Amino acid sequence: MMDRSSPWHLLQVSDVLDVELAQALSESRPVIMWEPRRTFYPWGRRASPATVEESSKNLRKMYFPLLRGYARTGLSWLALSGSSIAAMMRTETPQQQDSPLICTVPYFASVAERWKGPVIYWLTDLIAAYAETHGVDIQALDRRMCDRATLVCPNSERLRSYLIEQAGCDPRKIQIVPNATRAANVLASLPQKPGPLPPSLRDVPRPIAGVIGNLAGNMDWRLLEQVIDAVPQLSWAFVGPTTMAIPDPDQDAARTRVLHHARSHFVGKQPYGDLASFARSFDVAVLPYLRCEPTYSGSSTRFYEHLCACRVMVATDGLEELARKEPLLYLTPTAEQMIQTLRELDRQNFDDGLTKARWLASQEATWQVRAATIVNALQQRLPSSDRSVGSIESSPAHDGRAVTESRC
Repeated sequence: MMDRSSPWHLLQVSDVLDVELAQALSESRPVIMWEPRRTFYPWGRRASPATVEESSKNLRKMYFPLLRGYARTGLSWLALSGSSIAAMMRTETPQQQDSPLICTVPYFASVAERWKGPVIYWLTDLIAAYAETHGVDIQALDRRMCDRATLVCPNSERLRSYLIEQAGCDPRKIQIVPNATRAANVLASLPQKPGPLPPSLRDVPRPIAGVIGNLAGNMDWRLLEQVIDAVPQLSWAFVGPTTMAIPDPDQDAARTRVLHHARSHFVGKQPYGDLASFARSFDVAVLPYLRCEPTYSGSSTRFYEHLCACRVMVATDGLEELARKEPLLYLTPTAEQMIQTLRELDRQNFDDGLTKARWLASQEATWQVRAATIVNALQQRLPSSDRSVGSIESSPAHDGRAVTESRC
């Protein structure tokens, strides 16, 4: 019988999404997050504990050494083997057969194959489309993960199709688990207007169009430049880091011009917990995705952060998932369509009558709901004798605090 007190393992933690899911799971069961640290030296192979800020007694983070050469063809012998990592994890697992393992990347297929408990493959990116995979056959690793996994959880319909068509995944194993937001970000009551401006935007004249997230190459900066010039009544707020280079020189130059535009207000990277106050303060949220992989096949973190703010959203068609979100947002594939939509929304004082619909939808788009979906789907996949893993009820109003900042 599966013991609820046995820890769940999340391998590896590298993004705010991973931490948010771990935090939500830890509200009802112990969770260990495993984060790699690169090193040259093979003798530093013992896992080391780490203190996790704001964590509950059910949530721990462990570091394991990952040698340089990880995932590089010809240098794979430098990386820790699956048996070494699995051995580290076993030291934290009284009964491995009772402890589910959630793998977030395909590189640890050999760990999954050695794990004696249930395995969940939680895929949040089309890693096979990454520009730098260093010659690794990601599709082959995805196939191995799907073969071993008890449950496979892509975060979008496109990733589901990829796993079935390219990785040979059994469709009966698949449960789509989209991205989400913190339960603490869901408003307790229906908002009647935008929230107050954060101090860094206090002097910005309304109406304000806001862009939140990683201000990088998956955004269409050339489109944004056209829109900003054509809708002079709007001020623009940009919240996020700009550290990632943009390979396309035209898009890179457009980013520089947009961020230095007279009506642009760039506040830089902000703590993840502060993003909700920015999102609530905007008159309109803009999601200017550039159609490219792996972005197009994923799930929009920005959408769920703005959904709980209940503000009007205008998006490009650069992410397939968003085509399924109308009328909660306005899909505008071209700059001309976005310009026209923003002008019309301005005439309506950015009140399209759909605030309540967004508010209601946001209550079912939390990490607590996503955690409950995974646990309950796993329960259905296990043999009846092992189902004491236990279903959990989603609790959208519960505070699911995380411990890292967003890379969006």
